[in-house]
Amino acid sequence: MSTVASPAVAGFAPALRRLYFVRFGFALVWAALVVVAGQQLGPVAAVLLVLYPLFDVAAAVVDARASKTDPSSRGLYLNIAMSLLAAIGLGIAATSGVPAVLRVWGAWAIVAGLIQLVVALRRRTMGGQWPMILSGGISVLAGASFALMAGQPAPSLVGIAGYATLGGIFFLASALRLGRAARTTTTTPEH
Repeated sequence: MSTVASPAVAGFAPALRRLYFVRFGFALVWAALVVVAGQQLGPVAAVLLVLYPLFDVAAAVVDARASKTDPSSRGLYLNIAMSLLAAIGLGIAATSGVPAVLRVWGAWAIVAGLIQLVVALRRRTMGGQWPMILSGGISVLAGASFALMAGQPAPSLVGIAGYATLGGIFFLASALRLGRAARTTTTTPEH
């Protein structure tokens, strides 16, 4: 008997795993920079706000290319479009103040979370997707809370740093689970 990885895991899972590790690292660094620079909505904070959805666009492009044979990758193209719109919207909102930024970020988090949830549900058979399913659902809830925070006195950008950190942790968990799924093999008779 020989062992072979399942086709889904052997296909694009290794590339997805590497991408998830990169997304984890980016999220942590980005969140730390937002905490340092985001107390005031100045030029540095504005650049960081636009950078996050642009990084999401780049990550979705890499994911879509790696998983082009997987039907779930179609949702990634919607994510690319929404993240580009979010980057533009955040750039504009940054000129209006923190409440406007939180409203745009919240709307993007809701839509991106729904997309992530659908893509992860479609990929669940490949393994390692439960953290992404949870992350998508939490993103929807977080997006609604950002919209509510926008109406509070003295709203802050620090909450989005926590959102990015939690998202990064979910990417790390998914990457680790994908690694475990890749090591899980099925046995087939030799010919």
